[in-house]
Amino acid sequence: MLRRELLRVRNRLTADDVHGAARALAARALELPELAHGRTVAAYVSVGSEPGTLALLDALRARGVRVLLPALLPDNDLDWGEYAGPGSLARVEHSGKMALSEPSGARLGPDAVTAADVVLLPGLAVDAHGRRLGRGGGSYDRVLARLERAGACPRLVVLLYDAEVVARVPAEAHDKPVHAVVTPSGVRRFPNA
Repeated sequence: MLRRELLRVRNRLTADDVHGAARALAARALELPELAHGRTVAAYVSVGSEPGTLALLDALRARGVRVLLPALLPDNDLDWGEYAGPGSLARVEHSGKMALSEPSGARLGPDAVTAADVVLLPGLAVDAHGRRLGRGGGSYDRVLARLERAGACPRLVVLLYDAEVVARVPAEAHDKPVHAVVTPSGVRRFPNA
């Protein structure tokens, strides 16, 4: 129910709303010390009315950061490829799911994410305890479990609109809190993550 309502609000945003929020989001995210010092960042290409990420991806690349982007596998797990600019993306139609922009170069394998210093996560909301509400497909739950199994401890940052920072989201035992949320108006950290 909460997912549907959040998606309904997002779908009412205009292209200008999304574009303006993307610029502000990139500026806020680039102020994060984690991104200033990270050498490898796992990110994603936003779709539809998600908070825009392309400006941020390009800014990270311009800083010399290695940016990894996901490619959705048939079982909803994620493989990874390197971002080399907008020309390195291909639009991929996934049957029964949305079309995604994915890296068109070599695949690095699902474990490539374990080399990331920072993982930028998509989401629909985050609550006061840093619990992230995703779309429900489980792809990023697998990523977070993979990081834990590998003993990798990247900083986990979710990118959202301001109104998507809420008091409480439904949580399950396997849900991992994020370290921070970046919205167009600022950054909020969660010390218990």
